Amino acid sequence: MKRSRFARRGALNRDAEQLARLAGGLGASASRIEDTFWETRLAEAVDRQLRTGNEDTLNVALDHLFGANGRAYDALADLIESRAEGGVLGTGNSEFDVAMFAAPLLAWSRFTIPSGPLPAGTLATARTQLQAHTLAAGTKLALTDFLYSPDQLPRGFVDTYRLANQLAKAAADGKDAHIDPRQLPETTRFISDTRYLIGAVVTPRGQALFRWQEEDGSREQAATQWIAQGGAALQTLFTGCALEPLLPDVFHAACRNADQGLRLYSLRAAAAFLQTVLSVRPQQLRAVVAPFHEERLEEYRIGFTLADSSEVVHGVVWPLLGSEDETTDCVGQIETVLGEAGIGSVIALEQRFPLEFCDDCGMPMYPTAEGETVHAELPEDSAPVSAHLH
Repeated sequence: MKRSRFARRGALNRDAEQLARLAGGLGASASRIEDTFWETRLAEAVDRQLRTGNEDTLNVALDHLFGANGRAYDALADLIESRAEGGVLGTGNSEFDVAMFAAPLLAWSRFTIPSGPLPAGTLATARTQLQAHTLAAGTKLALTDFLYSPDQLPRGFVDTYRLANQLAKAAADGKDAHIDPRQLPETTRFISDTRYLIGAVVTPRGQALFRWQEEDGSREQAATQWIAQGGAALQTLFTGCALEPLLPDVFHAACRNADQGLRLYSLRAAAAFLQTVLSVRPQQLRAVVAPFHEERLEEYRIGFTLADSSEVVHGVVWPLLGSEDETTDCVGQIETVLGEAGIGSVIALEQRFPLEFCDDCGMPMYPTAEGETVHAELPEDSAPVSAHLH
């Protein structure tokens, strides 16, 4: 996914040098016909690295371009993402366009948010809703039989490419793709988090993949129908959870949208969660917002307290995404969401805090109104919770 990177030192190998050169040509291109020239050659070079599993070469080329040639960096990142998540299946007169997609689901609960293998009935329901509301007519669909947490998503471009190919072949055969849970890491449990349905859609070359590509479709209409119908159909899987589906989209874009959405959702979920477990009104809560740095500003952390106490009872992390930095008005966005949630008061601290975590459990330390960092702890007499605070 495109995001701010920290360059690694080291010389370019021959393949990485070629990627950087082709991306530089594409970034400097001044016409569509020249774009096509560079894109074709760059796509072929990227495909070779993906097929051979050469993740390091892709990353070395990106690291080399980051900060040195922004247009070339963006061009290369775009090509790597698009080739990892999709492409062309078949040859000659039997070619098909393929795109791996994700359907993010934002959820919060006092209990465990589900992840892992999906029952056949749930897969069938999800397939029906996706085909009815988000995919174009005449497309073929394959889903993984697994509900992913963020910890379990493909790590890197090569893993994404391999999953996309597995799904593409399953879609062409009219099947779903089996995922072995033993090959995936455990899920870290949080109060609010994202889950992902992952699939691939296949269509004859040049035809529409998604509903909004058709003449009578739109993203807004697809989102409204998917949230209403798809969300209702999947709610039974999320017993005891509040659920907010997001519009399915191609894999990397969907993951970025989910990252953005979860930041807002986690703040709203925190207000609802604390009302539930502490039996308080949101006006009785206070939020303390502070910036946390390592070599640069990495994230904001929000510590929640009762209005008449300095004890942090809950915390939320607001990570910086993409090209965001100190000049981005994240604090203003946070204050707006907290105000809409009815939080009684918001304190924004300007001092720099180190990126500290608890030595015992590894959880983030959160700011207090007095400018200290502490562990978030619910009062002993609050309702029981079966997941970490986040």
